[in-house]
Amino acid sequence: MDVNIAEARREHIPFLAWVILTAFRSHLERGLWDLFVDGSEEECLRFLEALAGTETRHWEHYSNFIVAEIDGAPISALCGYFEAECGGPALGQGIHEASQTLGRSDEENAAGWHRAGSIAYCAPEHEPGAWIVENVATPPEFRRRGLVDRLLGEILEKGRTAGASVADVGVLIGNDSAQRAYEKTEFVVVDEKRHPEFEAVYNCPGIRLLRRSL
Repeated sequence: MDVNIAEARREHIPFLAWVILTAFRSHLERGLWDLFVDGSEEECLRFLEALAGTETRHWEHYSNFIVAEIDGAPISALCGYFEAECGGPALGQGIHEASQTLGRSDEENAAGWHRAGSIAYCAPEHEPGAWIVENVATPPEFRRRGLVDRLLGEILEKGRTAGASVADVGVLIGNDSAQRAYEKTEFVVVDEKRHPEFEAVYNCPGIRLLRRSL
């Protein structure tokens, strides 16, 4: 399998929307974006495509992603970013832009955060300047081929080159396969947050934060 690792391009956005949706579902039936959009899978993907392509650069923006490709077609992806540059305020602006593009109202977004917002109780707290790895997903037919290992190596090098000394990744409690995969690449659990309201909504106890030096 002749795999190329590349910076994500605009034409990758439909694939990246699937990656974002799948990564946040993790091992659960519904994830953050299912709850926020509260529509069909097609509606969720349409919103995430608009979100990934906004003018504002936030942590779901396509420019933060790298992809594994075969003959130019993406088969796996993940992203890396600094919270100070692409964190909550930037995401809020991106959601506003995506909503304007799709005709989604402020009231719909407020209702979306009411459904999904308990994730804030368990959101990882990152060290200042940490390089955050997020949105890791591969379609089933391409799993167990070492693609994520290669992408992780590339994204960690990007963080190191950008001046980060540590990298963080969050894992939903219960996604043991993902946690083991990160631990094989020197990540270790440094924090765990649980909350009953999060568990009631997501059917998951909470989120673990893993960290490694760069």
